[in-house]
Amino acid sequence: MEKPASYCAFVAKLPASNVHRVYHDTQYGFPVESDDELFGRLILEINQAGLSWDTILNKQHHFRKAYDGYDLQRVATYGDADIDRLMSDAGIVRNRLKIHAAIFNAQKILQLQDESGSFRNWLSDQGKLDVRAWVALFKRTFKFTGGEITREFLMSTGHIHGAHVEGCPLYDAGSDLQLK
Repeated sequence: MEKPASYCAFVAKLPASNVHRVYHDTQYGFPVESDDELFGRLILEINQAGLSWDTILNKQHHFRKAYDGYDLQRVATYGDADIDRLMSDAGIVRNRLKIHAAIFNAQKILQLQDESGSFRNWLSDQGKLDVRAWVALFKRTFKFTGGEITREFLMSTGHIHGAHVEGCPLYDAGSDLQLK
């Protein structure tokens, strides 16, 4: 079977109820304003590492429930009992490193909110960085972020353009920023 040229081409052939189609049509590349929702998207991108996006999309509602609706304040205070609870939750990816990264990243985002007013502001304050600079910044700032995670997080949240290809009805749904 031939690999589709883009995610847009892949989902175009799927029924409207398919998790990939729903994600593409309602979330992927659309600007995310809420810091809690940005954090939630970061959790999903981190948990995708080493797994299929299909797995993550099918578990996304479980992730939201397991991580208290992505409430930054709550996740930042998670302790051993919460880690044990998450490690025993079959509805999510049970990876201790990824769970610790989520807690650390929640704490870091709260610091960024104090410094910049919001996580969204902090992202916008960075200006138009190229992918290499974004990856370096994310690696210095967060845990469990690399090239693909950083790039997909920024595209999926509408911070950089590139989620949709020309010809896709949603091509203009994302931000005006261009991926370098």
